[in-house]
Amino acid sequence: MKKKTNIKWIVEIVLVSLTMSVTFSFVSSEIMDGAGYLVAFVMLLAFVALGIVFDLVGVAVTCAVETPFHAMASHKERGAREALRLLRKAERVSSICNDVVGDISGIISGATAAAIAAKLSADLSWSTVITSLMVTGLVSALTIGGKAVGKSIAINNDTQIVFTVGKLMALLPHRKKK
Repeated sequence: MKKKTNIKWIVEIVLVSLTMSVTFSFVSSEIMDGAGYLVAFVMLLAFVALGIVFDLVGVAVTCAVETPFHAMASHKERGAREALRLLRKAERVSSICNDVVGDISGIISGATAAAIAAKLSADLSWSTVITSLMVTGLVSALTIGGKAVGKSIAINNDTQIVFTVGKLMALLPHRKKK
């Protein structure tokens, strides 16, 4: 049986992606403007870490099963109902975590790395090509290595990760369902 394409979901995800991308880019630009190397590298690492953490959550949601959360929900454990909601929308959650946040973090960290490399080249009179290769190589290695470690952690601890995210979601104000 063929599934229908959900145009509403596609429009929503495009608008969320656009909003997040513009926001992350604006924050990055504002912080980078006149920032020293320490602040720039901390921001760069924050974007890399954000991508890794959201990738980890996206993988955990696709691996976890509902069974333990039904028991937790029946015992009224805070976050269990939210965890079940995540699992029931695993495809969308994974798309947002892995594709939207993960890809935007990768793009912004790449742009930030390029800005840092340009600044290093100018300030230290280093070769732009060599500096760019060093910085982007480091960022790529951290991102890829971090995501590889994160995937392993997510697969081996999927229930605990989903439950932790569920608990965090339980702290947020809820919208009333119609």
